[in-house]
Amino acid sequence: MMEPEIDYRAVFQALPGAIALFTPQLVYADVNEDFLRTLGRTRGQVIGRYLRDDYADMPNDPGAAVVRNIQASMRQVADSGVPNTMELQRYDIEDPDEPGVRGERYWSMINVPVFDSAGRMTLLMHRLEEVTELIRAREVALSLQEAMLPAPRPVGRHPAAVRYRPAIDTLNVCGDWYDLVDLPGDRIAAAVGDVVGHGLSAAQVMGQLRSALSAASRAADGPARALEVLGLYARSVDGAENTTVASTFIDWDTHSITYSSAGHPPPALLHIDGTVEFLEQATDPPLGARLEHGPRLQATVPFTEGSVLALYTDGLIERRCEDIDIGLARLADALTRHQAADAGALADALLSDLLLPGGVTDDTALVIVRL
Repeated sequence: MMEPEIDYRAVFQALPGAIALFTPQLVYADVNEDFLRTLGRTRGQVIGRYLRDDYADMPNDPGAAVVRNIQASMRQVADSGVPNTMELQRYDIEDPDEPGVRGERYWSMINVPVFDSAGRMTLLMHRLEEVTELIRAREVALSLQEAMLPAPRPVGRHPAAVRYRPAIDTLNVCGDWYDLVDLPGDRIAAAVGDVVGHGLSAAQVMGQLRSALSAASRAADGPARALEVLGLYARSVDGAENTTVASTFIDWDTHSITYSSAGHPPPALLHIDGTVEFLEQATDPPLGARLEHGPRLQATVPFTEGSVLALYTDGLIERRCEDIDIGLARLADALTRHQAADAGALADALLSDLLLPGGVTDDTALVIVRL
């Protein structure tokens, strides 16, 4: 059976996305229809032209910087023979419905070497894709997340810091949360929680549970009772099953921490002698994991002024194919090494030391309270 003859020029024109072919000297060799349509050009305006000719007379135009970035990336590819994915570029183009009005646009670009049968680099392929809507979606999602999480603020007279890092593939929203609540007397409640899943659905559940626990903490006589109330409420919220939460009530009059956990990693208490105690004597199943609702455990430990309490979600300590005890030991070591730092600097140091480079693969929330 004879193989069908392939019209590669027709294939090139039909490829999805805006694609241009350049010589190694950065001269346009060919473009597909999507490329011309995206830039609003004709073939005669681009074929045979050097890449930077578009802005030769306008070096200060914002578009000129984008062209310089593309040019630098292409030269890197030409020199190395290795594809290069560029950072997102902002390049505003005229709105077809509003002549003379340039709209804010963002682009993803990749440059790839093309070799002939003898292994010689003959062309550079440049592909660009508009990602403006994705950027806007991230901005909306981040605004939603910020609206549902309390803004960092002083709690009573005691230094505290909070940090939140979404997973790299979750549009900046997640199901992790933190909360700090003023209580009567010289007391505060500090809590962290983790809803199963990622994205907007998890964030919506998170917002409901965080608000419910914040209210319950103000009325309950301790963290166990606050989690009992939260557990009852969670039964009516779709997607709240198996949420984990750690809640602590900190009392400076008695120098004590009362805590309760619904299946959550244990809070870490850094003592002034540099030792770390994990508060794990009052752990019950996650929300909704019991067949019948019932009372929850709580325990109380003393603290000395100058100690540090850290509450966190599992993204800070867990890594794939690794026992959780290794992550807890890593956290304890980092707390001890950065013991002298203030609350904010300590929170930043923990994130820097414990989160893997290249982006967070799981949501992470962190609360640091200097006692």
